[in-house]
Amino acid sequence: MLFKRKNSQYWWYKFTDPNGNTVRQSAKTTDKRKAQELADKHKAQLWDQIKLGHKPQYLWEDAVVKWINEVEKKSIKDDISMFRYLDPFLSGMPLDKITRDQVEKIIKQKSKESSPGRVNRITALIRAVLRKAEREWGWIDKAPAIRRLKESDKRIRWITKTEAERLCKELPPHLDAMVRFSLATGLRESNVTGLEWSQVDMQRKVTWVHPDQAKAKKAIGIPLNTEAIAVIRGQIGQHDSHVFSFKGKPVKKAGGAAWKKALNRAGIEDFRWHDLRHTWASWHVQSGTPLNILQELGGWNSYEMVLRYAHLAPEHLAEYAANISGSTGHILEHTKTTGIKKAVSNER
Repeated sequence: MLFKRKNSQYWWYKFTDPNGNTVRQSAKTTDKRKAQELADKHKAQLWDQIKLGHKPQYLWEDAVVKWINEVEKKSIKDDISMFRYLDPFLSGMPLDKITRDQVEKIIKQKSKESSPGRVNRITALIRAVLRKAEREWGWIDKAPAIRRLKESDKRIRWITKTEAERLCKELPPHLDAMVRFSLATGLRESNVTGLEWSQVDMQRKVTWVHPDQAKAKKAIGIPLNTEAIAVIRGQIGQHDSHVFSFKGKPVKKAGGAAWKKALNRAGIEDFRWHDLRHTWASWHVQSGTPLNILQELGGWNSYEMVLRYAHLAPEHLAEYAANISGSTGHILEHTKTTGIKKAVSNER
């Protein structure tokens, strides 16, 4: 039975399943013929499930909705962005029909547009959704194997203080303040955009990141240097709850169009917002900050994460290299003397 509800443009359908339960659902279409086809298909699927024991067939968008509603992760907004990209490839496709060959088509297309790293992030999301559909939701029998592209070693892209100053001059005031604060604290983009006044103590000159805001899920305390304090003072009175705002509203994303245009005007290439954190860490190492202290300042979970910056300041090894300089000279002198004695002996 098809019908329309009051104030709804879509057709709805209603029928009784083999167990005697009433099924009432929107067809989400204004086309009566398509609505009837959908109702007949739904009725047939329920018959197969109840009478024949077949698994219900779930579509990719069913998994997307369940993932967004149930999975708790800080980067869920990134997932939603990737789901939008995947929609033309997978929308309407049954989960059990998504094969490795189908994913390879996505890899091939995305590889033309983005780096291997970005491709891998998208395929990792597909893999995670399908594995959850298999192992937790019981929607499919087996998730397909999906390959990863080879990525180059993680880059360390940083800019000089001169370049940073040139960039700041090209930025609108709200982004200028956020960049200077990022370079003074090393905080990630989300921690800067989400920073609230309740997380700042101007008397003690510290700010902090709550565990649910930190990538490592641990609270981080950040000392505020003179530059950071100056930036924060400049934000007082601009917004009631958030430190950084634009036109009276908190900034949701900093590295957008205005950021990219400023980079172009400043003549700085291949530089992402996250590279401000790399720059902050690089400046610290070059100024002599020990790596173990840098680890604490940056809130990294492991020492290996800060070893990426060790090569930027080999000068701190000079005093240790000099420890054996005397011994080396003695060996060379001994070798030289021995060589002379041998030469005299041979002449005799």
